[in-house]
Amino acid sequence: MDRYYSHEDRQLVAVDCVIFGFDDQELKLLLIKRNMEPAKGLWSLPGGFPKKDEGLDQAAERVLSQLTGLKNVYLEQLYAYGDVDRDPGERVVSVAYCSLIKIADYDKDLVKENNAHWRPVIDLPDLVFDHLVMVEKAMRRLRRRARTQPIGFELLPGKFTMPQLQSLYEAIYQKELDKRNFCKKMLSMRMLDKLDEKDKSTSKKGAFLYRFNPEKYEQLLAEGFYFTVDVKTKK
Repeated sequence: MDRYYSHEDRQLVAVDCVIFGFDDQELKLLLIKRNMEPAKGLWSLPGGFPKKDEGLDQAAERVLSQLTGLKNVYLEQLYAYGDVDRDPGERVVSVAYCSLIKIADYDKDLVKENNAHWRPVIDLPDLVFDHLVMVEKAMRRLRRRARTQPIGFELLPGKFTMPQLQSLYEAIYQKELDKRNFCKKMLSMRMLDKLDEKDKSTSKKGAFLYRFNPEKYEQLLAEGFYFTVDVKTKK
């Protein structure tokens, strides 16, 4: 078979995964300690190289599955990074993906086995290559989406309190939000079902539990509704 592109310069293609999770208190990022050179032993996003029979999406899904045990997780392509000297080991173009998962759903033993760790996004260690640039871009996209789409509910349990929901948005925006305004805004959008149950784990009085109703949300969209969360800080 003719090598049509044999005269072109050689370069590798990799995938890196920016995986955010929430544990009811903090927004966290999944990181690994590299077990290979270059930068062996340093913190890195989970990533790797596609197999010869894999597309980029399949490679990213495999990397996430191998590290966490999670399958069929929605991964969104973020950006391609191709600075000539971004990886000291080789000329590598990396396609970054991002995802949101519930930390409670991942395989703890598998993550530990792969030397992976959840680290708070507000206290990240130094990352190899341009991985911090990837994380910062993913955070900007997450904040834009959280303002106009109900993506945050993917990080919460099926039943949640209003304080839990506010904690999530505060973690995403890294701001303390006005409690009264936030609660009023969320309830005004009519896409939450208030349950006849309370979470009493933090107080005797307890806090009512809510559930996101995707059917109501789709109905509201059909009626011309626009989801929006005002980021008003606490006075």
